[in-house]
Amino acid sequence: MPPMKTDRRSWLRSFIAPGALLGMDALFTAERTSAAQSGPKDNVKVTKIETFVLKNSWVFVKISTNAGITGWGEMLKDDAKACAAGALEVGNYLIGQDPDRVVFHWQAIHRGAFYRGGPIKTAISSGIDQALWDIKGKMYGVPVYRLMGGPTRDRVRVYGRVSTETGVNAIKVGPTGGMRQAVKYIEGQKFVDEVADRFKALREKLGSGVDIGVDFHGAVQPPTALLLMKALEPYHPWFYEEVVQALNVDVMAELARKTHIPIATGERIFTKWGFKEILEKRAATILQPDVCYAGGITELKIIAGMAEAYYSPLAPHNPNGPCSLAASLQVAASVPNFLIQEGGDREYSDLLATPLPPVRNGHRPLLTGPGLGITIDENKLMAQVGEPNPYRTRFDPDDGSVVDW
Repeated sequence: MPPMKTDRRSWLRSFIAPGALLGMDALFTAERTSAAQSGPKDNVKVTKIETFVLKNSWVFVKISTNAGITGWGEMLKDDAKACAAGALEVGNYLIGQDPDRVVFHWQAIHRGAFYRGGPIKTAISSGIDQALWDIKGKMYGVPVYRLMGGPTRDRVRVYGRVSTETGVNAIKVGPTGGMRQAVKYIEGQKFVDEVADRFKALREKLGSGVDIGVDFHGAVQPPTALLLMKALEPYHPWFYEEVVQALNVDVMAELARKTHIPIATGERIFTKWGFKEILEKRAATILQPDVCYAGGITELKIIAGMAEAYYSPLAPHNPNGPCSLAASLQVAASVPNFLIQEGGDREYSDLLATPLPPVRNGHRPLLTGPGLGITIDENKLMAQVGEPNPYRTRFDPDDGSVVDW
């Protein structure tokens, strides 16, 4: 017979008591951490996490296993030492775990912390996520994109330096020589004309066959950004990147509505939650998540899916090292709405044991090796370990005030 109503109430009250909740939490935790054991690789466990900070501020993480398989990843280069130390703290959770459960571990690292998100936390998750995918691919002997539904393309378009040798025909420039000079809140006509004249000359030199993106680098305030956007429009920029920083998405969305040139952003935005607002407010057409900062391969795949619903492509950000490029290429190979890869023509011969497949006709062939598809030369890497770059604070030479760079 079913229990009486009063018995049911007593039974329910026993589950909502604080102690009972803790008991259920412990029960679920025990069940879930032992779940999904399948296949011949069940006994592989994480045994060690190491981090390496290079003199150029690149931060690498290496995860070792009891099967002799290692995985590599990269993290945000700002606050390099903090990222490196934070990844080691995650070892308290990850060591002893099955590396095959990549998405589970992403969730555990993200949700296991009371304070979530932020650049350092997501950088830690990003590097570890890359390294776990690297291990997973090596465990099964395939590149990561084979584990994510297979390739959606045969090769990946890249941009970097225009070259007849490699066929690269897309670049990105700063309107003021890389944005290294101070830009006022509201610039005058002389400044705007100089920027427009330089871009016009570049367009005439390269012709219509080269796509030229313009990176404002978030170093321009909205009034000046709008002046520059309108002045450059006649010379057909491919996109405007970070016309303002993404701290106020409404302002970026307002600027996006005032031009027909696509707006790109994403290098300082992290996780699906950060990109949700960008997409919903149509603040940018092209998303540029950084695999070392936005949440790793796991999160970039999700962000790409969100973007597809808005007909927005991905052009992953990459000012970093070989793991950053390799992980980005795995995403590029596995999503339908990929546009182009930043820094995809870099070779990283100073860190890799074997060369990348060469760029031809402006495209990098898909990586075919297992995991990320690259092999880090640890001797080369160790030769570059050292103190990272200091903060790059910039000052206005006219009045000494701090400016964006």
